[in-house]
Amino acid sequence: MPDSILALLSVAGAILLGAMSPGPSFVMIAQTAVTSSRLSALAAAAGMGVGCMIFSTIALAGLHSLLVLVPWLYAALKTAGGVYLLWLGFRMLTRSGKTDIHTAASGVMRPGNAFIKGLVIQLSNPNTAIVFGSIFAAILSKHISPYLYLLLPVMAFCIDAAWYGTVAWLLSSEKPRKAYISYRNWFDKAGGLMMSYLGIKLILR
Repeated sequence: MPDSILALLSVAGAILLGAMSPGPSFVMIAQTAVTSSRLSALAAAAGMGVGCMIFSTIALAGLHSLLVLVPWLYAALKTAGGVYLLWLGFRMLTRSGKTDIHTAASGVMRPGNAFIKGLVIQLSNPNTAIVFGSIFAAILSKHISPYLYLLLPVMAFCIDAAWYGTVAWLLSSEKPRKAYISYRNWFDKAGGLMMSYLGIKLILR
């Protein structure tokens, strides 16, 4: 197998494993899938994919090094992202505990809003740019072919959007929706606590 193909497969595997790891992105996609339309959940997944593509482009451009070399910029972006996650967690924790279908529908988002929210959540963690930089540095050669500057961001988008799109499709079916409606209060509290924990962790890291 040519080295370039092997390197691409290795990068693809690393991106997929990163997408599959539990985090605020998964919480947001799951909540959107069970409270909004399937289209909104898929739009949020597309927003996640675009965020992943942006971070991979930043890493290829070497801008991730700027975050390491300029501590105050990295700290500012990290704090802003953490505060945003804390705000989302607070909103989930302070929701009404009613579990009827009308209350569940109150969290409905339009596809455009869901896309933006997915994008913002993906971009809320600047550590991702550094992770991409580390993956590229470890797997790719120092001088890569020009076509990879286009292929790698597109590949990052496809993998991230495909994973979260699959999650969105599965959780927006009837059974997960009914389960959410029945235990909405518990799901919201668990999701809010996770969002808050990840926000604090991001700020303090």
